[in-house]
Amino acid sequence: MTPVNVLAVTTAVPPHELDQRAVADAAQHVYARTFARYPKLTDVFVNAGIERRYSARSLEWLSEPHDLGERTDAYLESASDLFIRTARAALAQAGMSARDVDVIVTVSSTGIATPGIEARVGTDMGFRPSVMRVPVFGRGCAGGVFGVTLGSRLARAEPGEVVLVVVVELCTLTSRTDRGTKADVISSALFGDGAAAVVLRAGIDKAKLRVGAAAEHTWPRTLDIMGWTVDPVGLRVMLSRSLPRFVEQKMAAPVRRFIKAAKLQAPQLVCHPGGAKVLDAIEAALELQKGTLRDEREVLRGHGNMSAPTVLFVLERALRRGLRGPAILSALGPGFTANFLALEAGYG
Repeated sequence: MTPVNVLAVTTAVPPHELDQRAVADAAQHVYARTFARYPKLTDVFVNAGIERRYSARSLEWLSEPHDLGERTDAYLESASDLFIRTARAALAQAGMSARDVDVIVTVSSTGIATPGIEARVGTDMGFRPSVMRVPVFGRGCAGGVFGVTLGSRLARAEPGEVVLVVVVELCTLTSRTDRGTKADVISSALFGDGAAAVVLRAGIDKAKLRVGAAAEHTWPRTLDIMGWTVDPVGLRVMLSRSLPRFVEQKMAAPVRRFIKAAKLQAPQLVCHPGGAKVLDAIEAALELQKGTLRDEREVLRGHGNMSAPTVLFVLERALRRGLRGPAILSALGPGFTANFLALEAGYG
């Protein structure tokens, strides 16, 4: 196969920093009746492994009721800003301009934008009118790995073309003050906002990271583990409490099949940190020493679960730390689906 080179990886967060203790205090006011029924829910804010997160809106805004229109307006404004920031930074890192981009893959599942975000910012960015736009919705937390996988396949199909992958998720804008279910409380303790961008090109570029084989595995009859439902107020989180146990019991087999099929030798795992319990479950499933996934825990501590871009924050951190050799970019998302992408670090 023609090698696909990763020419840049960049990340960005919105302006509002949320201290976990302040969020816990606000949540106990907003979800007072839920905490009265389930007082142990307060532990989730301590046990989440999170100190701070970032949001497109202030904690005060998030603590108030908003309809779908208000949420969408906030999503379009902040997603556009984060797209521009991450895309410009990635192109600058790659030594390119927006007019060099041939294909844009935009991944986002926390808001609705038609036309897509990449179209809305196209003039400000300076993209050519002929650029191909590929918006992707519905991949949830696995969207970062899937977006880079799709981008690499598009790059490989047209060697020499520049593919820009931008992943933007604004999970906090989906917070619901009108329901107060356990899932709402857990999501208020877990999710943050962020964006990442990756520049890809197939050919002979000298790069420190190359993309290899990819795989996807969807477990049958698991649609209720993770996802969204929709009502007039907005998106409603669907999050099963069985998720960590499912990961511990089911993840090892597809990971091992992928390692064998991709012919990887002792690859390092770079995975999406869905939560502290999920990281514990991944380590247990793969028989890793507890605490092995330290980059993942550091990103979770400082940013929370930002859904799709989170794994690219982990990858950026691992590259800064000197990642070398084979690695697997991995994430779990709605479906219930695991996505895997082989990487080789240390070229260039």
